[in-house]
Amino acid sequence: MTGAWLLVLLLGAIAFIVVMTARVRLHPFLVLLLTSLGVGLLAGVPAAQVVSAMTSGFGSTLGSIGIVIAAGTIMGYIMEKSGAALVMANSILGLVGEERSALAMAVTGGVVSIPVFCDSGFVILSPLNRTLAAKSNQSLAVFAIALSMGLYSTHVFVPPTPGPIAAAGTLGADLGTVILLGLVVAVPSILAGYFFAKTYGARIPIDPKPVVEETGQAERRLPSAVRSFAPIVVPVVLIALKSLADYPTNPLGEGTLRNLISFIGNPNVALLIGVFLAFLTVERLTGEVMGDWVADSLKDAGMIILITGAGGALGAVLRETAIADFITTSLSGMQLGVLLPFALAAALKTAQGSSTVAIITTAGIISPILGALGLAGGIGPALAVMAIGAGAMTVSHANDSYFWVVAQFSDMKVSEAYRLQTLASLVTGIVGLITVTILYVLFV
Repeated sequence: MTGAWLLVLLLGAIAFIVVMTARVRLHPFLVLLLTSLGVGLLAGVPAAQVVSAMTSGFGSTLGSIGIVIAAGTIMGYIMEKSGAALVMANSILGLVGEERSALAMAVTGGVVSIPVFCDSGFVILSPLNRTLAAKSNQSLAVFAIALSMGLYSTHVFVPPTPGPIAAAGTLGADLGTVILLGLVVAVPSILAGYFFAKTYGARIPIDPKPVVEETGQAERRLPSAVRSFAPIVVPVVLIALKSLADYPTNPLGEGTLRNLISFIGNPNVALLIGVFLAFLTVERLTGEVMGDWVADSLKDAGMIILITGAGGALGAVLRETAIADFITTSLSGMQLGVLLPFALAAALKTAQGSSTVAIITTAGIISPILGALGLAGGIGPALAVMAIGAGAMTVSHANDSYFWVVAQFSDMKVSEAYRLQTLASLVTGIVGLITVTILYVLFV
């Protein structure tokens, strides 16, 4: 089978994913599995080998990140329900000050969205947003976009949000490195969103209409700041320490301490520790908290895990074809680097709306060709995750549920949401790509 036909087949697979998810609205889990079967068979891979690759790719992907996604989702749900997310917001606001309240909301969004989904985070913090906009006598648009882009940046760049975790697992990137680079890349994007909000968002007047209570949890005793931050900080520190312990020079030695850090810093263990720390943010542990809340969160986690596994299945089938070899030969010397992962993720994001689906699907597509992109060794896989994340921000519009959350909770007309949310996501995504490109030039 010719290389040109294989390339057409790959492009057709991408188009099929876009059309079936965006137009037909078939669930991404089924779309990815159908694509895996179709690509394998049309590429001439024996039928039994296609099925074997699908199941092994599905299983190995879930084996590496299934528990992490589930634990991260449980942790975020508990922190949302307990009020810990609100405590983090108020703590950051107190640190930065109300005179810089729009910047405070951008930073708050960046922190809150590490454990909590960006749309949930926006809903939680929207009343606080209105209050601050009213106090400072500014348009709600400024605060809405500053918060939205803060939430969005860490949502696509920093684990334990599901997209970056799934991509790291698919591409074989070290999770500690992904967290570190995610924080580095997220900061310029958050600042870009903030400056966009202050300069452009201020031109669009939206009355804040503040609510009396900042949340529906005013009657509940909120957890302390230490307990609220612990479920995020402790796992991140443990995972970072594991990366340090596993460094080739053995900075922590080769004895008991290193083995202990490697164990508790394993992302599966670290996130489970985070779950039980999240339980401590609840005023009173009951059967509802430990049973029903966990069950509700796992409904969301289950869908993400299945889509991630299906993305792994697609990647495994692609590796069974000669597509990777052809692309490797074709791209050698072209130095596309991080541009291709960004462009693919941006195309999928814009076409079908979900950042998580765009991240997972793109990771599955590029995993066989990391070598051709010059991203196979060192921090290359982690930079690929960052490039995909930047693309998965670009752009948020009407097929994105987050677009409607921001618009509805900020009293934006649809035309205003396109001028604000869509343009802001374009700006922050491009800034993210620029940051990743600089890191690629410096370190790869």
